[in-house]
Amino acid sequence: MTETTPGWLSTDELEMARGHMPILYVEAVPVRVDDSGEVTSVGLLLRIGADGTISRTLVSGRVMHHERVRDALLRHLEKDLGPVALPRVPASLQPFTVAEYFPTAGITPYHDPRQHAVSLAYIVPVAGDCRPRQDALDLVWFSPQEAASPAVQGEMPGGRGALLKQALAHVGHTY
Repeated sequence: MTETTPGWLSTDELEMARGHMPILYVEAVPVRVDDSGEVTSVGLLLRIGADGTISRTLVSGRVMHHERVRDALLRHLEKDLGPVALPRVPASLQPFTVAEYFPTAGITPYHDPRQHAVSLAYIVPVAGDCRPRQDALDLVWFSPQEAASPAVQGEMPGGRGALLKQALAHVGHTY
């Protein structure tokens, strides 16, 4: 099936591109913050993978051709969290890290068997009502300490648990 939206590749075109060059992604760690800006909870999506496994993950998705990074980030936040999540994307689009996913495990902490992908990762406070859409089953809010726990980390494949711990450390939560 070919997408008709400009900027999207057909399934075959995407597979060919994934086999020949890195693909640009954005990832977002949705957080709730208190009045002083301290992170009080972290939102993790619950998804069923193509292989039927259930896992926790972050908001993520590709940046389309001719799309600004800010627009891609907002599009994926709305797609995954719903239209009234009220994300507060930072004025400066400096990511807290750049995660490089390889199809070969062990090169970096991040692994995606489908492709070599470069992901700009952000921490995004959300203030509204989050209702997961698309392929997400649920959005669960964890305290920063719970999110960093081995139990939750073990439910996050592909190195996303490591990315989450890096995000938490970036906002002063080290465990």
